[in-house]
Amino acid sequence: MITTLSGDTSRLLATVDFVKEQDTAALLPLLFPGLDGPELRTLVEHCRFSHAALLVFPSDEAELRAMLGDCGLVAGPPPRPSVVVRERLAVRHRRRADELDVGILRPAVVGADGEHRTVELFALTVPPGSGLETVAAYERERQHEAHVAFDVVSPDPLVLRGLCATFARYGATPDGGGYNPHENGTVFYFGAAAEAKAGYRRVELYVPGDHRDVLADHLDEHRARQPAETLLRLLTGAWTTQALATFAQLRVPDAMDGERGAGVGKLARETGARPRNLATLLRYLAMLGAVEEGHDGFRLTELGALLRAGAPGSMRALALMYGGPFYASFAGLGHTVRTGEVAFEHVFGENHFDHFARDPHLAELFDQSMAAGSAMFDPVPTHPALTAAAEAPDGGTVVDVAGGNGELLGRVLAAHPRLNGVLLERPHAVETARRLLKAAGHRTRCDFLAGDFADVPAGGDVYLLSRVLHDWDDERCREILGHCARAMPDHADLLVVERVLPSDGSVSLATAWDLHMMCNVGGRERQAAHFGRLFADAGLALVGRVPLPLDGNVLHVRKARPASA
Repeated sequence: MITTLSGDTSRLLATVDFVKEQDTAALLPLLFPGLDGPELRTLVEHCRFSHAALLVFPSDEAELRAMLGDCGLVAGPPPRPSVVVRERLAVRHRRRADELDVGILRPAVVGADGEHRTVELFALTVPPGSGLETVAAYERERQHEAHVAFDVVSPDPLVLRGLCATFARYGATPDGGGYNPHENGTVFYFGAAAEAKAGYRRVELYVPGDHRDVLADHLDEHRARQPAETLLRLLTGAWTTQALATFAQLRVPDAMDGERGAGVGKLARETGARPRNLATLLRYLAMLGAVEEGHDGFRLTELGALLRAGAPGSMRALALMYGGPFYASFAGLGHTVRTGEVAFEHVFGENHFDHFARDPHLAELFDQSMAAGSAMFDPVPTHPALTAAAEAPDGGTVVDVAGGNGELLGRVLAAHPRLNGVLLERPHAVETARRLLKAAGHRTRCDFLAGDFADVPAGGDVYLLSRVLHDWDDERCREILGHCARAMPDHADLLVVERVLPSDGSVSLATAWDLHMMCNVGGRERQAAHFGRLFADAGLALVGRVPLPLDGNVLHVRKARPASA
């Protein structure tokens, strides 16, 4: 009796035969003609042929398992979600990702050389009448997801970058990729060289672990070749802001666990959300890396955990500010660009300081959001100027000018028990700082002064001016710096914490914040030379600069010496 195999089964059988017949040293020159000698030996040393991949379209899991049996493959565990392929199909066919049920299986195959390999089988479930038949027909014809793959033996970032560079030298082009949290592995896709003779047009490098830093450069190259897709992703950035803000506002992160998954129904009950709508939000957040989806539901990632209330380094308040008042005011960016007027004032009728001060909830949220970027402060307490003040015979005094809720001053006092502090702020902010610094055990070492910049107290050894100057135009900055200069003894140091615009046009968070300050505050970020001129106008001099996390900097400033000195 002659059995006629289905189209998908025949394709799968051909893939199995290919995996059995090939090995690393023979396959690489087929994919990258001209590759030989030392470079071929290096690639063989650092990566190995692991599988060939195929996308099939069963109507259900039973049909998928029957297909595997016909090809002599053992199905193993149920398919796991394939995040990368689902996303690629969604973009390619203009579909929502949650409409596509894409699973992944890796049945084992033993090669002719005795090496154990797999067939990587992606399965897009196409139930009868689902409307996905046209997707299946298109993908069968074009074979976009068919590829051969190599596992990187040593997941060292330098090795990984070297492999990507070698592939590029022999005609490979970046073709996407992603991080799969379900397997904790990073995938790099390449288009094979035009002269490739292996019968496959795509090549995958698979690296165990999270290598999204290297992947980011790879994806940038890919998107440069896909301008429409890149623009679409940029245009939908507002969706990302609102998704993260809604996630935080509903306190979904507080109802989740980083170790065990939680079902959508349970999370919906705890947060007062509609289950179906919450599921859609969570799937989008999984694409962003804020949550992960597994067989037991959704769990929080390290990134998502930053949106928990009260968590160390929590950025929840920042999400609520950027998804709330500042989101509304950014709609007026065009007004700012046309007129030079601050969009926040145009939208809300007053500047953001006054607006937040009149609403206790917003005032507290704003102060919390300022503390949300506190990772920038981590190295500040070790600055030599603070260490020198702490080593003085009688200790020293640190004056934090417009010190917010005391986050930075508290870190300095904790690092240097012999230092005392003075915090100058608006009245409502002083009370918040007083409460927090008392809770941290610093109350007896810190004085609190309610006032304005004109009230900077004299006699300090180190003055802090953290993320203040970017709020103001140059004229006001000169006034603020002048008040500091008049209060500073000749031996005192001024530490200015700001983001500094790069002078070479390189990518920096400072460039993004420059737009934010222009639109919402009426301030600006500045280059180091610009800061230098402002300092000089106030009789000060920039004597050093130390980089901080989140593209921050400590600008070390002292009183300028007379020209005759």
